[in-house]
Amino acid sequence: MKTVTYKNVHNHFKFNGVHLDREQLCTVAYSFIKEGADFQKALGDFLIDWFDDKSYIEMNTSGTTGAPKLIRVEKEAMVSSALSTGDFFDLTPGNKVLHCLPIDYVAGKMMFVRSFILGLDVDFVEPNSNPLEYNDVKYDFAAMVPLQAKNSLSKLTNIKKIIIGGVKIHKSLEQELVKLPNEIYETYGMTETITHIAAKRVGERAFTVLPNVIVTANENNCLVVHAKNINPEPIVTNDIVELVSDTQFVWLGRFDNVINSGGIKLIPEKIEEKLSTHIPRRYFVYGQADDVLGEKVVLYVEGEPITIDDAVFGVLDKYEKPKNIVFIPKFKVTATGKIVRKESINLL
Repeated sequence: MKTVTYKNVHNHFKFNGVHLDREQLCTVAYSFIKEGADFQKALGDFLIDWFDDKSYIEMNTSGTTGAPKLIRVEKEAMVSSALSTGDFFDLTPGNKVLHCLPIDYVAGKMMFVRSFILGLDVDFVEPNSNPLEYNDVKYDFAAMVPLQAKNSLSKLTNIKKIIIGGVKIHKSLEQELVKLPNEIYETYGMTETITHIAAKRVGERAFTVLPNVIVTANENNCLVVHAKNINPEPIVTNDIVELVSDTQFVWLGRFDNVINSGGIKLIPEKIEEKLSTHIPRRYFVYGQADDVLGEKVVLYVEGEPITIDDAVFGVLDKYEKPKNIVFIPKFKVTATGKIVRKESINLL
């Protein structure tokens, strides 16, 4: 059996409808770098880096919980990740897939790696907030961020299987997605895990890990990812989870966001989930120093001040109710659309 390495291009691989081997793909890459649009130049740069003599790719983390940093990711680990995704979602050579994510980040890079490693027929389009607006092609598979899925709701049934990641799916969007007949998954992952290592059907509570991955939790109930084909060392995250088994977990929130209010530890993401269909704007919950409680719960809402009826907070436990509501004209977000809480508050 032939060993799959990062130097391979599957003989079923198609790029925008055309069969390309490794040499032809490099020719396209140089063409993109020389005269392509910005999104094409980004792909050209990635392909030249992929097929060079180095065993690794350098890429930036998203910057959700701190300044983005440059890390090295082994190309063979990216191939292993692509094969695991293919197994989990039953992707087969010749499947038609849509690539509508920025190449600058790991999710966009991995969609392309999956395509030429698994032999997929990939349509590579400029990433925007409504990738299906002028596209009526039928696809077997696609990856999107929640904003793209929200704006494409009327056409999502043109895609058999969709993975959605980058940002947690809001409850109101999830309620729309579960009505659709196709397979739609929310994914869990980060740059350090080489995009997703777990997924769940929308509407389900627990994530299930991909092949060759097991999970544990440390003393802070934070998820620890064991995936030797991706990283020889366990990857310790800041994500608080409820462990169902060594292959399933429920994501609860970020350890670095936990609020210690009067000795009671509160997870902001759980509070936000309860409020998810009650506040018509983007919002988040964060802790603020308090002389009596140590920290108090504060609700931050994007936009100009509005009146929020106190009855809205009836869905919360008494300790979870915000002590203050603060309005911020425009939240600070990462390039992938995640709200950066501390920097948003610092805008005040």
